[in-house]
Amino acid sequence: MQQRFLDPSVLSGISNLTLVAQTVVDGFISGLHRSPDFGFSQEFAEYRMYNPGDDLRHVDWNVYARTERMYLKRYRGETNCQVTILLDASRSMKYTSHKIDKLEYARYLTASIAYMAGLQRDAAGLIVFDDEVRQFVPPSTRQGQLARLLHAVEKAEVGTRTDYARPFAHLREFLHRRGLIVCISDFWEKPEDVIKTIAPLRFHGNEVVLFHVLDPMEIRPKFDDPVLMEDLETGATLEVSPDYAAKEYPAKIDAHLEEMRSKSKGNGLDYFLIDTSRPLDAALREYLAARGGRK
Repeated sequence: MQQRFLDPSVLSGISNLTLVAQTVVDGFISGLHRSPDFGFSQEFAEYRMYNPGDDLRHVDWNVYARTERMYLKRYRGETNCQVTILLDASRSMKYTSHKIDKLEYARYLTASIAYMAGLQRDAAGLIVFDDEVRQFVPPSTRQGQLARLLHAVEKAEVGTRTDYARPFAHLREFLHRRGLIVCISDFWEKPEDVIKTIAPLRFHGNEVVLFHVLDPMEIRPKFDDPVLMEDLETGATLEVSPDYAAKEYPAKIDAHLEEMRSKSKGNGLDYFLIDTSRPLDAALREYLAARGGRK
């Protein structure tokens, strides 16, 4: 059966962020359950990947026999993971070439991950940042935590320049147990600097996922006449010709993305690129397929 994915413009018409998250996640999970490619039953939400140091008694060896990948059984009412989401709200995240800007798309992604964490009884937290930590919701499973998280996401305002050092230094201060760390950003910095800041968290037993959110025009710009491009964070401008956009820029952006991808992999970080024209539930499904090792 052909899947019906949610066009981002449809999500933009839903004013309630909780409903957005529920709509995305319900479609995402139902799609996983119908898919024969993952090798999991409809109890998928009851598993998480094995991390070094986890108790081997909780490994599902039947799943391992089928997939050669180790998953721990999850139990209702049990907190198995601490999920911390870092949301980039720097000025460059306001860029858009269509109906939804990067920050809005990142809000939907953040809300969806928070919603999934709640379904799985995980302790979820949030840091909204630009060059400072603008909002912080400590990880918790207390009643009303999802509402607190989504309220912070809705209140996230566009700030100034990006500085990954500050939010990750803040994260290290309160991170007393290992867990899953998700960073959602457009990563308009040198990949070497980004990874150098983030990778140390992986060395302490955390699993780190980087969602690279870009507008399609940032990946493959298309225009017929010269345009004046402005750096939203510095205010610097540059005139760009259609010829440069068509011939030289693609190689440069591809090199940037490949460096982000390769340096992430080399440091044990999960990396996934999403452009803001993509249906979010489809992107999440593709990410999980890649994460699960589907070839």
